[in-house]
Amino acid sequence: MDQAQIHAAAQLLWNAWQAGRKLEQLPDACRPQTIEDGYAVQARLASRSGQSVSGWKIAATSQAGQAHIGVDGPLAGRLLAGKIGRSPATLSLGANGMRVAELEFAFRLAHDLPPRDYEYSMDEVLASVASLHPAIEVPDSRFLDFSTAGPAQLIADSACADLFVWGRAAAADWRTLDLATHPVWLSLNGVRAGEGRGANVLGDPRIALTWLANELTVRADGLKAGQLVTTGTCIQPTDIAPGVRVLGDFGPLGRVEATFTE
Repeated sequence: MDQAQIHAAAQLLWNAWQAGRKLEQLPDACRPQTIEDGYAVQARLASRSGQSVSGWKIAATSQAGQAHIGVDGPLAGRLLAGKIGRSPATLSLGANGMRVAELEFAFRLAHDLPPRDYEYSMDEVLASVASLHPAIEVPDSRFLDFSTAGPAQLIADSACADLFVWGRAAAADWRTLDLATHPVWLSLNGVRAGEGRGANVLGDPRIALTWLANELTVRADGLKAGQLVTTGTCIQPTDIAPGVRVLGDFGPLGRVEATFTE
């Protein structure tokens, strides 16, 4: 894609996001066909928003997440500052069409992980982490049928990024815990509605974080100190609606809470 095509695709996606409209797909003239083109459009979309990038999300790190958006592997997307809340948060669902909540392990970076010509090890990536946080993601897509949009268009659409809520840093020493077997529970208005564990996230949230660090050495400018990374859903995406209070219980790692309005 040339710069004019990248700009046109990003503009269409941003206009749809702002207006709460859904696209059938991007026009042939500016539709990304490759992963590389998708990330180029995504970067321009973030720039067009005028918002800072507070971090990154990883979509489709579980079988449930992959089935939900019709892909067979993880995708990375940027988290825009204006879409993020701190627990306990109250956020408007607005034109969000997916209307599902996901519980995720999120990490905040203490140090940059810049691009380089060889991969980061998990130990290197974890050494760059300042803190772990329980988190809720409410994804969305600017495509009417996101399950058939394909990975290039979904990446262009920031991997279905929309609303994100992060809780306090875990007080427990998460580095000594087995995050793969660590359970999480979702409640809606006080009623238990779902559960999962870290193994649903590429086998371990730390594996997902390491995947992203290495993906961004190729696709972007790496991870930056202070950024958040939310690693993908541990649970089956759970339907929500205005008036619902979502509580994510991560046991000794803390809780995260959000109430959603129209």
